[in-house]
Amino acid sequence: MTRIPSESRDLLEKAIYYPMLIKVLEKDLSVFKSSPFKLPNPYIELVEHILNLVHKELYYVKRELKKQGMKVQKTKWDDTFTTYLFIYKGYEEYHSYFNPRLRNYVESLLTNYLFKRFDDQYDRPKGSSKDTS
Repeated sequence: MTRIPSESRDLLEKAIYYPMLIKVLEKDLSVFKSSPFKLPNPYIELVEHILNLVHKELYYVKRELKKQGMKVQKTKWDDTFTTYLFIYKGYEEYHSYFNPRLRNYVESLLTNYLFKRFDDQYDRPKGSSKDTS
């Protein structure tokens, strides 16, 4: 049973996911910069913009964690699981995450950053996965 409220746990998990997302974006940025695209600048600018947004989010998360006296530390990892130590108001809890779950969540974050701004601006074609009619 966890003593950490869900809002605080969500904040601690963001401190796990955002650095992973930053690492993915930085790797992708280097690929865009070195690949022979005909028009590389739009891709590079998009990834740089998202990187800036994620860095800002991570800054706010770290600031809030510090303000609330919380910490997260990676303690052990293998091919299947990664374990983190959550420190919350003097309590220590270990949480293990299935590595594919971490990867899938980071992928969904990336998708959100890439496409969320378009969801409100454009209508999706009929039959798309987000079609509500």
